[in-house]
Amino acid sequence: MTTHHHWDHAGGNTKLLEKVPGLSCYGGSNQVKGVTHIVADSKPFQVGELTIQPMATFGHTMDHICYYVEDKDGNQHAVFTGDCLFSSGCGRLFEGSAQDMHKALTAIGNLPKECKIYFGHEYTSSNLKFAQHVEPHNADIQEKVSWARAVGTTTPSSVQNEKLTNPFMRVAEKSVQEFALRESGSSSATPDEVLGILRRAKDNF
Repeated sequence: MTTHHHWDHAGGNTKLLEKVPGLSCYGGSNQVKGVTHIVADSKPFQVGELTIQPMATFGHTMDHICYYVEDKDGNQHAVFTGDCLFSSGCGRLFEGSAQDMHKALTAIGNLPKECKIYFGHEYTSSNLKFAQHVEPHNADIQEKVSWARAVGTTTPSSVQNEKLTNPFMRVAEKSVQEFALRESGSSSATPDEVLGILRRAKDNF
């Protein structure tokens, strides 16, 4: 299962297919090297006893797919978010818009709160510095900073934790909106616009 076509996520697919003939390779477009099954918001598929639901999560790229996974009893949940959602951050908008990314993050935010999030890169430390910059009085962010410093490797996160500590998933919160308005000099902004302001600020942080 490949989240998007960038080389650091899809670059090994061809060699895997050479080593394992008949291997299925899922991805969001023909740009994904070695893709055998193109998916978007398509029907779930099975891998052993796991049910996989592809989620079209555009923004970072326009073929980005997250994969939501449930066990056979529906008791264990995980989502593999590639470069869409990171711990306390999100991917750069290389191809899509802030509106695309807001839609994607909203979809992830609607998953069960205990759902584990496995992201594509360990950027948590730098993401938390920006999150502190946006919300310096957010106690959940302060607590996560201490935790991340202690554990080093921060995967997995959870939907619940990201809603508390990720500014890109908190665009409806007053404190985040106030930061965005100060940053942009605007008098008002929609959630999509707030996300765009945050992303530009993070790009230059």
